[in-house]
Amino acid sequence: LALGADPIRLPLGGDAADQVLSVNDRADYARFRTRIADRKRIAILGGGLIGCEFANDLVTAGYEVAVIDIATQPLGRLVPTEVGKAMQDALAKLGVIWHLGVSVGTVNQADDGLCLTLSDGSELAADAVLSAIGLRPRTQLAAAAGLTINRGIVTDRLLATSEPDIFALGDCAEIGGLVLPFVMPLMQAARALARTLAGTPTPVSYPAMPVVVKTPACPLVVSPPAAQAEGVWTVEVGSDGIRALFRDPQGALLGFALAGAATQDKPALTKQLP
Repeated sequence: LALGADPIRLPLGGDAADQVLSVNDRADYARFRTRIADRKRIAILGGGLIGCEFANDLVTAGYEVAVIDIATQPLGRLVPTEVGKAMQDALAKLGVIWHLGVSVGTVNQADDGLCLTLSDGSELAADAVLSAIGLRPRTQLAAAAGLTINRGIVTDRLLATSEPDIFALGDCAEIGGLVLPFVMPLMQAARALARTLAGTPTPVSYPAMPVVVKTPACPLVVSPPAAQAEGVWTVEVGSDGIRALFRDPQGALLGFALAGAATQDKPALTKQLP
């Protein structure tokens, strides 16, 4: 099973809620490009990795971009406050307008496009709305087949599901308790599964896999610590970059976030990660 994932859809009200777009494949992207071809104002729902990347691309292409997120900073689940603020400021300098700490309740048709009503009672005008909230593994087929489902299709490190002759791979899979919808972990899992299916059982093993955020306005590399990891962030803010390290109580490095010129430290720090 290599079924991928679906965009998470917010429960929006309003007579134009069905016009909210998401991009998860090439057909989605084609529809998005067609929709915005002769328009100017783009509202992005979500200030995570995808939301920030789209904001950078669109504002650079000349669009008026607003980003709405319920968190109080961009990339809130991945980086400490100082790094999130650096991303916010860098994109704001390009013209991105941030609406943080609020959510969208309704999207309605208006005379000049769309009107978004935010949770603080304010309204935002847009010509198109792009939802970049995140992805949810596609598990419906596996569930119908009686396989074990948690956040994704549950597998062991051999990629085997609860039915040992059925395997799962990629964004739909929860491998050893991890859902990792990124290119590098998918490649590691695919190589291991190929060996297993060819007759040599090979558990997948993940190296440290930092994520390069594609935002030229604020170059950023992130290797977030595991969700339940114990430790604290230490942050060094310089004139040309930010170096944030997450260490456990014994001082071992469990994660990092590097912005600006500090991204050059990626190779050395990656070697220290578990």
